Amino acid sequence: MNDLVFEKRDFTPNQVHTLKAMHLNNYPIVYILYNEKKKPSAYIGQTVQVTRRLKNHLVNKQRKSFNSSILIGHKKLNQSASYNIETNLINYFIADNNYELQNVSQTKSRVMHNYYQKSFYNEELFPLVWEKLREEKIVSDTLENLRNKDIYKLSPYKELSPQQFDIKMEILDFCKNHIQKKGNHVIAIEGDAGTGKSVLLSSLFNTIQDLSKDDSSCLHGTDNYLLVNHSEMLKTYKSIANSLPNLKKKSLMKPTPFINEKTKAGTSADIVLIDEAHLLLTKEDSYNNFRYQNQLDEIIKRSKITIVIFDPKQVLKIKSYWNARLLEEITNQYNAKTVKLTDQMRMNANPETIKWIDSFVSKEILPIPKEEGSSFELKIFGDAAKFKTAIESKNNEVGLSRIVSTFDYLHKKDNKTYIVNEEGINMPWNSTQDNLTWAENPNSIKEVGSIYTVQGFDLNYVGVVLGPSVSYDEDKKELAIDPSKYKDTGAFTSRTDLSPEKNQEIKEEIILNSINVLMKRGIDGLYIYATDPKLRQRLLQIERGKES
Repeated sequence: MNDLVFEKRDFTPNQVHTLKAMHLNNYPIVYILYNEKKKPSAYIGQTVQVTRRLKNHLVNKQRKSFNSSILIGHKKLNQSASYNIETNLINYFIADNNYELQNVSQTKSRVMHNYYQKSFYNEELFPLVWEKLREEKIVSDTLENLRNKDIYKLSPYKELSPQQFDIKMEILDFCKNHIQKKGNHVIAIEGDAGTGKSVLLSSLFNTIQDLSKDDSSCLHGTDNYLLVNHSEMLKTYKSIANSLPNLKKKSLMKPTPFINEKTKAGTSADIVLIDEAHLLLTKEDSYNNFRYQNQLDEIIKRSKITIVIFDPKQVLKIKSYWNARLLEEITNQYNAKTVKLTDQMRMNANPETIKWIDSFVSKEILPIPKEEGSSFELKIFGDAAKFKTAIESKNNEVGLSRIVSTFDYLHKKDNKTYIVNEEGINMPWNSTQDNLTWAENPNSIKEVGSIYTVQGFDLNYVGVVLGPSVSYDEDKKELAIDPSKYKDTGAFTSRTDLSPEKNQEIKEEIILNSINVLMKRGIDGLYIYATDPKLRQRLLQIERGKES
């Protein structure tokens, strides 16, 4: 690796004129401009004309605060690789969370693509660059730790898949074409768990906010917001905002405060993006200070353009109950456009494994598929101790591996300890509370996460405990759901605008939705332990290849 050029120098006119090292002049390079003030800032770029590019930065008013630079070159560096390293540096700097970056969106790049020896640059050269930065105390954390952080996974600079990128550009065009038109305009993005909805939204909102500061854009000066009715997810978005110039925490809100703030001021927003819109309320909720009938409708009324990310299979409360018909009733009023994400982005699993989970949450238990051509692990456990040990082992090996459970055990917010499955799992419900999301807290390996701690987030390996509400009907040969055993009483608060039969039907749907969300958290593995003896026996039978 002696071919790596890593030059740290002052960022001054004199230093820019004295670039002598081979593989810096007229070669693709990556550079970092930075200062180390009380609130340090940085800019990360790449170029094939380093002297010219740095001279331009020297006369840029924004870059005047920088006094140091690092130039990174290599004899094998090509322009695709330099773009790749630049993007990786931005993403990891955001996750390291020590610098406010001056970088703004470049919509023409950031698309996933392969190029010659890409694995060499990602797996050999980039780690070497990062360790040099750590030696210089420019960055602090390891790549392994940063990869497991939610702010890394939701970074607005993550490379998008071709499908994500096409949808992003379609939505940006929609915004530009409708921002001056009268009325309320809506575009909905639908996608199953793990299809990259939040990554797309993070990228989209950052670009929209960058364009709002660009006086050449038709979106210049727009007042825009990202809303999410999920405390853990909101925490992650606000952490990302620490590192980027045009993301402001005041633009990241929960739906009810946004509605009430705009109502009180008598104003409306320009563009509003809603993540996890399936968590929006569809009835009045005085406890949460929401005095209307439908949060989505009220947000749309207070916005020129509303961008909605939605998955009806992730509805977890009757008061937030959505289905395709209810969504259409709202969006049809505004002639809404719908786009769909279909590619599974989270799980490194074969389509047969995704199909197995989808069938399971439709109450059909299929034979366990063989994971040929992928490293994903789908395992059934008949012993609680071995199940716990397996997840602990994976956490020690790769980190970010946690146990989660269906909400079948008492869990109150009174600072008391409540236990999940005393006779088997015998671990406390999640209780860790700090600025980290639950899964990122190292102590949470000793706890069981609820659906509300992990919805929208990634784990490396997930261990799912199926509690007493999930059993097996031997006559019908299908999953049996018993809502009377489900302990999330707040989720089951009945609605007077729905029939008793419909309320009961929704309860079963909510439990199945929660299983769907829990089972699709793991990137590399899903481990399952059923507390119900009949279901546990059936799952072990099919894992051993006994179908009868």
